[in-house]
Amino acid sequence: MWLKLLIGLVFAGMVISLAAGAGFLLRDDSSSRRLLISLKWRIGLACLLMMLLIFGFLSGELG
Repeated sequence: MWLKLLIGLVFAGMVISLAAGAGFLLRDDSSSRRLLISLKWRIGLACLLMMLLIFGFLSGELG
């Protein structure tokens, strides 16, 4: 059960990072690096999500 909750939290973090990145894209000037930082967070969270999903399927928790 904890794995499903963790997967949900990571996915929610990805959605929040996506929304923040869209806001930075619309509001910031071209020299701002906040959009790049948001993308880095989203890539890291996506890697973590993939590892959690692979672990869940291999361990049998996500059947």
